[in-house]
Amino acid sequence: MALPTPASSSDASPGRPGEPASGRAGEPVTRRHAPTSDGPPGRVRVAAVVDGATREYEGDAALSALPGLLGRPESSVWVDLAAPSPAQVEGIGRTLGLHPLIVEDVLEGNQRAKIEITDGVVHIVLFALTHGRQFIASEIDLVLGLGFLLTVHDAHWDPRTTHHLRSGPGSVMARGPDHLLWAISDDIVDGYFPFADALGDEIDGVQDAILTSPTPSALERLFALKRELIEVRRAAAPTREVFAQLTNRDLPLVDPEEIVYLRDVYDHVIRLTDELDNYRELAASTLEVYLTQINNNLSVIMKRLTGVTVILAGIGAFAGIFGMSEANVEAGSFWGVSLAIVALAGAAVVLLRRVGWI
Repeated sequence: MALPTPASSSDASPGRPGEPASGRAGEPVTRRHAPTSDGPPGRVRVAAVVDGATREYEGDAALSALPGLLGRPESSVWVDLAAPSPAQVEGIGRTLGLHPLIVEDVLEGNQRAKIEITDGVVHIVLFALTHGRQFIASEIDLVLGLGFLLTVHDAHWDPRTTHHLRSGPGSVMARGPDHLLWAISDDIVDGYFPFADALGDEIDGVQDAILTSPTPSALERLFALKRELIEVRRAAAPTREVFAQLTNRDLPLVDPEEIVYLRDVYDHVIRLTDELDNYRELAASTLEVYLTQINNNLSVIMKRLTGVTVILAGIGAFAGIFGMSEANVEAGSFWGVSLAIVALAGAAVVLLRRVGWI
């Protein structure tokens, strides 16, 4: 797979996690979901299941309806913020009653995958992998509280395009915000596998190229793959601890019936990290194979040069000796010496070819 020239982040086209791409830039980009200073407001969407009915709001209507949707018995509310401004995050945080530390972490961005529990509210950070003209790791904050789930992400990733929510969030939300948390996180983790499989296939291709022709371009591609492998592992490996805590800790916000779903995601993460570790070892061994091939090729060249040197040195020595001692001999002796030189060179060629030096 050829490496395109890295493009600016504004050129990256959105895609589903795990969607195949025509190429990767080799320099992964981690996007932040929130600007560092006040900017234009992002998209706000609110979906709620109240009394068995699904209601959806967007923009100012969502902000106005949100306070009335919270706190209802058996209600399930989903607040989705795409590329929000700091003012929007702080306003939603006040409406949901979030601790200031949670709001600060959401605004900070550029974190590793993690899980934190503050004032009984669960804050989870995951990364969705997408392909455009660049390799993109999009940070996603999920905040699970009593009766609600808050998701904050950049504009290049849309949770409503995930597998479980593609036909609408109503059926998933009817089982509670914790089930919605599973639906989103399950799709994010499943999106890692196409990336890992593609990296594995490309490592195999680089190995084949190195075994046949260890060129500098193959080495360059190998280092690009190692960088991408590190980024995928950086996004996926900490996720293992996130789901280990979700499945092993007694969290009041997570229904016991949802544990089996979260354990399934945990199993996927374990399998994924094992695959990534194997690919990392393959990449390291491929580099060793490249260096070995270079050394072997150098040894072959040196042997051939040595063989040629032996032949030419023998011819030169033979001709020098007889040229000095038989300078005034008749023509017949000259041709005899010449034939002897040719015979000696031929014998050297046959001998060196048998031992594989030429």
